Amino acid sequence: MSNKRVVMVVDMQNGVFATPRREQQACVAKVNQLIQAADRVIFIQHCEAGGLEEGSDGYALLAGLERPANALYVQKTACDAFYHTELERVLAENEIDGFVMCGCATDYCVDTTLKVGASKGYRITMAEDAHTTANRPAAEAETLIAHYNDVWRTLTVPGNPVHVKLVETILAQWRAN
Repeated sequence: MSNKRVVMVVDMQNGVFATPRREQQACVAKVNQLIQAADRVIFIQHCEAGGLEEGSDGYALLAGLERPANALYVQKTACDAFYHTELERVLAENEIDGFVMCGCATDYCVDTTLKVGASKGYRITMAEDAHTTANRPAAEAETLIAHYNDVWRTLTVPGNPVHVKLVETILAQWRAN
């Protein structure tokens, strides 16, 4: 079991943020706090036609994100970062069995990746104040973020509960260990 402080940053890309996201700057600031305190960072980047093509400005990470020299990068084409990607290989090669998640979009790629990862046995802590999404026809972004934090807190994965914590709590626990 690994004791590394690992942060998985999902889809914090220019093209994803072409659609306005709730409190983008605050989210980036919280993500950066996690990145700065982490031993390892994994950036997940979505790739698809329509502005998220590999190498395009849309595919690039947001300019304000910290990028550690030892960061790992995984490209995906579905909401699930595990689906037909190198993510499991990257995690295994780096002896990572747990991580803190953050990023965009709460109700799509973050949620799907979290649920699949937990079902695969990865120990996941969701940074409850370091993920964001857009307003949707059925619900405002603020409601969606609160809803998914609650869903993740009560997600049933016997023997592998998902933890949902504020960034300041995560950082305090890291400092204490």
